[in-house]
This record gives sequence, structure tokens and C-alpha cells, in this order.
Amino acid sequence: MPIIFLSPSTQEFNPYLTEGKNEELVMNQLANAMEPYLRSCGIRFVRNDPQRNVAGAIADSNAGRFDVHLALHSNAAPEQFRGLLRGIDIYYAPNSSDGEMLATVIANNLQRIYPLPSQVLARPTNSLGEVLRTKAVAVLAEIGYHDNPEDEQWLRSNLDRIAQNLVLSLTDYFGIPYVTAGEPFYGTVDTSGSRLNLRNYPSLTGTILTQIPDNTQLILFGETDGWYVTEYNGSTGYVSSDFVNL
Repeated sequence: MPIIFLSPSTQEFNPYLTEGKNEELVMNQLANAMEPYLRSCGIRFVRNDPQRNVAGAIADSNAGRFDVHLALHSNAAPEQFRGLLRGIDIYYAPNSSDGEMLATVIANNLQRIYPLPSQVLARPTNSLGEVLRTKAVAVLAEIGYHDNPEDEQWLRSNLDRIAQNLVLSLTDYFGIPYVTAGEPFYGTVDTSGSRLNLRNYPSLTGTILTQIPDNTQLILFGETDGWYVTEYNGSTGYVSSDFVNL
């Protein structure tokens, strides 16, 4: 199952128009909102350390093995245009076809919920280190202009909706089902003594990641077409609901 490095901004020095709000705070709120949807969809994640800077996030990402590095930011216009610009830019490395694909998927999905869909664009970049210097496929999402009152209000009022949309884009990119998030629940393996296959896709053709002993209690993060999303011994995947008692 896929694993991502989730890297919300550490730029607390970028204030929002609303008193007490800043880029680091709001982007971490967005990352928090994404977590239950990532779990329900079987996407594992590691968060960046908010005490480290961009270079630290890049180093930590490169020290692991991640399928995607997703950086979350909001934008600010140059002084002469302060408060006048709106839009969402999803940046990718110009030599990364996978990065371009992911950025395009994210942009296309965000167009459905942003008030100005024509202003949501996937863009190549030659200057953003978190895109250019990471080993994993990387995109950096600049989600609105926090110095624009309409964008700031939209962003802060739609954190959960944006979180769902971003996770939907990740499932589209990884080719796995989007599973609606809810409160985790528990079930017990019931296989009459045999082991239950944990698969990387909710199908009997999915690759077996590991096998779970009978009578094992599992935490279940979501359900899709007769399969539960769960984790066991460090592996995340799907088990058939036919062999799990709630």
C-alpha cells in the first residue's frame, strides 16, 4: 500500500488576514483534517517535523521510502499585488512525468470545489526545493492566497472539504478506491483456524501482503464493497468482510 510524506508549511511568519492565523497553523490544520481520510483509504503517512525547516523536511523525506511527497502551502502575492490575486497552483518538477500526472489530478479535482476553477493550475517549477530535491514523486500545493480576503475565507471555511479532495486525488493517482472516513471500529478474524489474507487491493486478485491469524482483533478504518481497510504488523491493506466479525 502507498505511503506518503505529508509536509504542511512550517512558515509561521506568514500571517493570515484573520488575527492569530498563519500559514503554518492553517496548513497543519489541513493536514490534521486529511489524516482520517488517508487512514480510511489505506494510505500510510509520515508528517514532517514542524520544528524543522524546508531543508529538514527534504532530508527527512529522503531518509525514508515514500511514494509521494506532498507539501501543503498557501500563497501570498508580491507587494504591488497584495490582496488582489486569487487561485491555486500545484507545482511539480518539470522532468517528472509522475509529478506532472499527480499535480494535474490534484488540480483537476480542486477545480470542482474552488470558486474560480479556471484559476486552479498545475505548473512546473525550477525553484522549489521541496519539489526538485526530493527522491519521491513530489508536488507542492499553494492552496489560495492568504493575503486575499476571499481566498483566506474560502480556505479556512473548507478545510475538511479540501482534505477530502486531496485524499481523493491521491487515491486516483495510486489507483485505489476512495473510502469514506468514519470513526474506526473493531472486528475479529473468523476463519475457522486458517489465516486471513491482507491484500493490497480489495479483490481476490490483489497481492497478498501478509496473513493474519484466526481470532486476531483488528482495527478497521473503513469499508468498500465487502472489504475492510485495516493494518496488521506494520502492513496496511484490505481484508474480506466475510471473515471478520464485528
